[in-house]
Amino acid sequence: MGATLETGSDAPGDARLLARLALLAVLGSLLVLVLALGEGGLLVLGAGILGVVLCAAGVWWFVAHRGVPRVIGALLVFLAPAGVVVLFAYKGLWLTALILVLCWGIALTCARAALRRSRPERPQVATPAGRPARPVLIMNPKSGGGKVGRFGLVERAEELGARVILLDPDAPADVAELARRAVADGADLLGVAGGDGTQALVAAVAAEHDLPFLVISAGTRNHLAMDLGLDRDDPSRCLDALTDGEELRIDLGDVSGRAFVNTVSFGVYADVVQRPEYRDDKAGTALNLMPDLLVGDGVRRLDSLVDGAPLADQQALLVSNNPYFSPDEISGTGRRPRLDDGELGVLGIRVEDAAQAADLAVRGSQSSGLTVLSAHRVEVTVSGPAEPGGTPEQTENPGTEGSAEGQGISGAEGATEGQGSSGTQGAAEEAETSGPVEIPVAVDGEALRMPTPVVCTLRPGALRVLVPRDRPGVVAPPPAVDWRRILDLAFGRTVRTTPR
Repeated sequence: MGATLETGSDAPGDARLLARLALLAVLGSLLVLVLALGEGGLLVLGAGILGVVLCAAGVWWFVAHRGVPRVIGALLVFLAPAGVVVLFAYKGLWLTALILVLCWGIALTCARAALRRSRPERPQVATPAGRPARPVLIMNPKSGGGKVGRFGLVERAEELGARVILLDPDAPADVAELARRAVADGADLLGVAGGDGTQALVAAVAAEHDLPFLVISAGTRNHLAMDLGLDRDDPSRCLDALTDGEELRIDLGDVSGRAFVNTVSFGVYADVVQRPEYRDDKAGTALNLMPDLLVGDGVRRLDSLVDGAPLADQQALLVSNNPYFSPDEISGTGRRPRLDDGELGVLGIRVEDAAQAADLAVRGSQSSGLTVLSAHRVEVTVSGPAEPGGTPEQTENPGTEGSAEGQGISGAEGATEGQGSSGTQGAAEEAETSGPVEIPVAVDGEALRMPTPVVCTLRPGALRVLVPRDRPGVVAPPPAVDWRRILDLAFGRTVRTTPR
């Protein structure tokens, strides 16, 4: 993406006003600190920061250790913020703290509003679409806790002229093969009511035959549906596209020959979802495995090449089909503002101890433990223990909803990882002696194993998606606050920006 020169004076007047209000609120918070120096202003600031640091350290000890350290970590998570509140009340500083929080809240609100109004989102182009004559929809009755039955999706789809293939939970099926047979029988649209992993498998067939694809939000998290602006509360509304729809062209991810619509996760999250017990006890399984995955002996680290640039020794790596708006937002509610920018989002995390966890909590995306990039090609290998093997083996039936659906670095979810020469050489030597090295990979929440190097790319505009003309739409996520740009907006200075 090329950069463009833009001046703060070109921004709308309300954007300039909001930027100035944001700066005034920041000055107000500084003024409160100065005036309250004799009454504990610095104590308020110091206690607040210390509380965040202790809470972050507690989270790390709770997640990365067992036994007494885990108990201490849990106590810190609860006692650190409680202690700060008690200190403010005991010292009579609660009013100062409240005013500081209000000033900073106003500053962030005005700053984000200014940034949003200065650079309005470029709407995704939708084209009129005719009514499909022979739509075929594949539905998973177990997906999303039984949304197919609860919302009467089979009956509603058949009323609109669609042929429904209802999966049998007790008889695993190859949904990609079912989709290919439907195309051979004359289907002119393919659709899925199921998790994002199933969506990706059928979307690949639709893209292969240049057929429109219908997303029905009947999964658990429905990340793709959310980023398409579909109704996630009532999946039956997605079926309105069959009679009154329009088409969007979006990108389709590819990971070593397998399509993905949302994310590909490597490292800690991918290791956890491989376990059979994860599906029934996600939190318990994760807590049981995390100490060994984060600080145990022989911990696996990831190396990668991101558009040829190396990034090494990451604990977790998330590659997304188009970047998420902000690395701080990658969670169950994280959003991608666009699905047609033709770039992969890459996010890598490396946190070795409580100090680095605290740094990540305080500095967020500016922390050295978090790497955020965008790329066109990501090649992932492993440094440390890995398992020899052959072709990718799926540990979860593709015809059922995956053990997890969607983002994760978690959240959140992602940095690019560089392929260090030592890690690459070690992987190559092991491959020569014991066959291809396999690593765990979570593709749209589906647990897989793939031989290294695992290559992620993007097929720009490969997928035609049919969406209802009347749909909730995509809620613009709050922009990450860039104070340098706020200053440029407030004082009308020239700034170099990248068009969205």
